[in-house]
Amino acid sequence: MAMKIAIFGSSGTIGAAITRRYQYHYPECEIHTFSRQQDQSNRLHHTIDYTDELSIKTAAEISFQNIPFDIIFVATGHYLPLLPRDRRGVFAALSARVGSISDNQLGGWYAYRASKAALNMILKNAAIEAARRYKLSVVVGLHPGTVDSSLSKPFQGNVREGKLFGPEYAADHLIRVIDNLTPDQSGKCFAWDGSEIPA
Repeated sequence: MAMKIAIFGSSGTIGAAITRRYQYHYPECEIHTFSRQQDQSNRLHHTIDYTDELSIKTAAEISFQNIPFDIIFVATGHYLPLLPRDRRGVFAALSARVGSISDNQLGGWYAYRASKAALNMILKNAAIEAARRYKLSVVVGLHPGTVDSSLSKPFQGNVREGKLFGPEYAADHLIRVIDNLTPDQSGKCFAWDGSEIPA
């Protein structure tokens, strides 16, 4: 059976790259993309409004069709119950190393750091709760590294040589991390190279 994948934020730099790389690595998979803008490249695209709970819930119901998702990337609460119960299912959200409290050596970026730390806590809680019903589930945060995007443009001059990644490079590495995750790693955050990021 071909994998079924949900990708949220598919119109952004990393989300679009994740979509393209999954299409490349797994051409037989069924990919559902979700974003605010219509996506002409994918016939299984769902236009949603992230501020409208009903639009997200409706997209979840339409995309589910009684076939669970094997991988859910950057998702919302309506999708965790759509993981399979009888095999491994992955719920991955885009996080960042700056959300690690113990790894913070630079300070600054208060709101961004706090939002990623909160996301990591939400993922930990979701992992604990998901394990009760979905024994083989994996719920993780993923740090793509510093990716050449509009978000990183203002500080790219401070990025060490060789550490500014193209979107496709980051996407390939994140897919490799997802492919190798096991249920005992659920609730954690991992970097693009597969290393665990401390809480």
